[in-house]
Amino acid sequence: MNAPLRIALIGAGSMGRQHYRHLLNVPQARLCAVADPGPQAEAFAAECGVPCFADHRHMLESVRPDAVIVANPNNLHVVTALDCIEAGVPVLVEKPVGVHLEEVRALVEASRRRNVPVLVGHHRRHNPLISRARQVISAGKLGRLINVTALWQLQKPDSYFETPWRREPGAGFLLTNLIHDLDLLRHLCGEVEQVQAFTRSDVRGYANEDSAAVLLQFANGALGSLTGSDAVAAPWSWELGSGESPVYPRQHGQPCYLLAGTLGALSIPQLKRWHYAEAGAGWHAPLLQSEESIPAGEALTLQLQHFVRVARGEQAPLVDAADGGRTLALIEAIRKAAESGRACMPEQVV
Repeated sequence: MNAPLRIALIGAGSMGRQHYRHLLNVPQARLCAVADPGPQAEAFAAECGVPCFADHRHMLESVRPDAVIVANPNNLHVVTALDCIEAGVPVLVEKPVGVHLEEVRALVEASRRRNVPVLVGHHRRHNPLISRARQVISAGKLGRLINVTALWQLQKPDSYFETPWRREPGAGFLLTNLIHDLDLLRHLCGEVEQVQAFTRSDVRGYANEDSAAVLLQFANGALGSLTGSDAVAAPWSWELGSGESPVYPRQHGQPCYLLAGTLGALSIPQLKRWHYAEAGAGWHAPLLQSEESIPAGEALTLQLQHFVRVARGEQAPLVDAADGGRTLALIEAIRKAAESGRACMPEQVV
């Protein structure tokens, strides 16, 4: 039997601590070190019973971990992951994979050149209900996908914006929140060829957006919309509907994604499916409804179990650096479309 994989954690903030809590449920791995220059890192490392380093490069040299989780600030993701790759250490890097496409391209090149895997932490892809939704779509139960409707509408409290960086450009919900939804839409519905978008920031007046409306044209011909705001009293979002995280009060029965095809439709996260008894029966016939079963499992724990297999060379990453880069490219296309008032195509990552 393999000894537990020795995983180091770079970044002792809220996301890094979440990874540690879920790592306790993965017997195939154990934490071996923490690297973070912040004042809270030493106490956290002591709680975990592992050494603490202010410099992750010193940690890589001294501890020589089998794998690393990178959960430091967004603008440090790529440079930190590159250091790990040069040390030959497989990496799980939190989303977004980076903040600029050029640096992501450098990460993709380094991963391929050194043959060191990178897994990007779009953890919702590991959620069992998303895995089941993808199976339903792949099995053709919806027929040809025609329309996609996505909602991300909730209200962040004023206290959320007391942290200064959350009021600055680039810290709006497009990169912070909707990147998850856009990644899932790519995962479920295929690549996006073109976008149009509008954003507004006049509810709070900060330098980042507080509402957005996005039109999506998928490569398979489907047309979609994503409407979002973090300033509205509404229940329609993955956070409030899925029950994935206990920190959000669950709004049972409220969908965040609606997928409609020529043979049926699917609501997510409920996984309710509608279809006619006979294909093409039309609007005078009653729609039948069924509910897909959802296997048990927590997304972050399943992601860590997958990362262990990736680090050991047993599986390819579910979301590699190029895949994570394509979601970032979609975010950048939406920003350009909103600024220019023109339809934009996502850039190629590689």
